[in-house]
Amino acid sequence: MTTSPKWYSGVTRYQWLVLTVASLGWVFDAFEGQLYNITRGDMLPDILKVGADDPLVKAWGERFLGIFLIGGTIGGWLFSSMADRIGRNPVLALTILFYSIFSGLTYFATEAWHVGVLRFLVAMGVGGEWAVGAALVAEVFPKQARERAGGIFHATSVAGLWLAAAAGLWVGTEWRTAYLLGVIPALLVLWVRLSIKEPEAWKQAREQKSDRLGSFAELLGDPRWRSRAVFGALLAMVGLATFWGVVVAGQNIAEHLLKQLGDPEWASKSKIAFGFIQTAGAGAGMLAFGPLSARWGCKKTFVVMHLAALVMTPVVCWVPSTFGNYALLLVLLPVFGFFAQGIHAGYAAYFPALFPTHLRATGSGFCFNTGRILAAPVLIWLSAWMKAAFDLRVAVTCLGGFFLLGLVFLALLPETRGEDLPE
Repeated sequence: MTTSPKWYSGVTRYQWLVLTVASLGWVFDAFEGQLYNITRGDMLPDILKVGADDPLVKAWGERFLGIFLIGGTIGGWLFSSMADRIGRNPVLALTILFYSIFSGLTYFATEAWHVGVLRFLVAMGVGGEWAVGAALVAEVFPKQARERAGGIFHATSVAGLWLAAAAGLWVGTEWRTAYLLGVIPALLVLWVRLSIKEPEAWKQAREQKSDRLGSFAELLGDPRWRSRAVFGALLAMVGLATFWGVVVAGQNIAEHLLKQLGDPEWASKSKIAFGFIQTAGAGAGMLAFGPLSARWGCKKTFVVMHLAALVMTPVVCWVPSTFGNYALLLVLLPVFGFFAQGIHAGYAAYFPALFPTHLRATGSGFCFNTGRILAAPVLIWLSAWMKAAFDLRVAVTCLGGFFLLGLVFLALLPETRGEDLPE
């Protein structure tokens, strides 16, 4: 009896290096994005000069998330096209510098508009880095390892979420110090510049299709790529709207229950519940996406996770609070995170495989980051209004209905399992 080779058989040291460097960029990318969620409970009352329970805190909290999504969209469009035009290496380094420097400058913010502008600029780097890293990993790894490598790349964001949670606990109410830590990722830039070579596929595309590199006109003008770009963006919209509107509400759900139980340590315990316990489940879900998609295909894996997330959202909202059981919430949060956030690894495994080399970063970036701009109205208006007007559990349960919409968009996208990357 013969056994099939392991998926990592034949993966070279350089390919592992690329995955490591790209993943570190994404780790700190997630760290910069999550710092806001960890610190906003202290930052917003300070910046707005109101009490922590003032309705303005909730309203501006959602608005800043919407601003972040808009900035991520514009940065993703800009930097992903640049990566196809001038190369993966320089643009990856530039995006890391972008989110590091502007995150650090948040230390000096004293007014709401300062925070809004800086979160917009941080998001530009965040949106661009993901597209470049995802394209780079897909191009460097062999076909049999592509889905798993893409899943690992995206799953490493959990380390960034944990780092942000740890930073939040370490700085306590001194939120400015947390943003000063955001400058640290800039040190990664030198390693990127010295260790990463341009993929051979991109070099060939530059020679053969130099006038079409990173062309949005071709991406949206060619019916084959246009269909994939549009429905890929709508699929990402579902994941990003539910992440910012539903998944990150895990911390608020924990706060709600702990206050209901009269626990004086509700602030720190809710950060741990979301930042470590729920995120551990999310990390397991993202790591699982690659192996599951290699077995079932990306589309079927997406379907299973969307359906499970749809079910888990009302369960985690209502069951623990109904029974007044915090331990039960801690059991359910990782399961909720596994499915509701696990779908995000699929974007790194799936989107780069939808587009040819000369449009790979552009197409991947368009899908993921147009999803951000499409999700922004959900946060700026719908989520902000629902969370201010209704019980948190009602609002989050209703927003979880977006998971069902994702199934419609999946039906209109192709399966890429076992196929070579388009050229």
